[in-house]
Amino acid sequence: KRSSMAKILFRLHGVPDDEADDVRELLANHGIDFYETSAGNWGVSMPAIWLINEDQFEKARALLDTYQNERTHRMRAEYARLEREGKNKTFIDAVKQNPAHFLIHLALAALVIYLSIKLVLDLAG
Repeated sequence: KRSSMAKILFRLHGVPDDEADDVRELLANHGIDFYETSAGNWGVSMPAIWLINEDQFEKARALLDTYQNERTHRMRAEYARLEREGKNKTFIDAVKQNPAHFLIHLALAALVIYLSIKLVLDLAG
């Protein structure tokens, strides 16, 4: 007899909120029992959706695979539509939308590069 231990189904790290919500809704609508773990206060734990009953894994995996294929096609179609209409966001658009954010990241990157080079030169000299 198979055990009914919890089994990870879907890692949530880097997953958009709408996709995570869709997966939760998909599982709930099909009567699949699950729980969720977060990244924790320090962000070092693994955020994921776990199946309570491992016996539901094959059904859940099939549903998830179908959903992800449909989502991929939908996202590609949306990207192509935005591209045709000239509305897809470019890097320059993102910089124009939030220049302070860009400048802070640029300054931090320059600082890291400077400190790295300085460290190497100090160690060599």
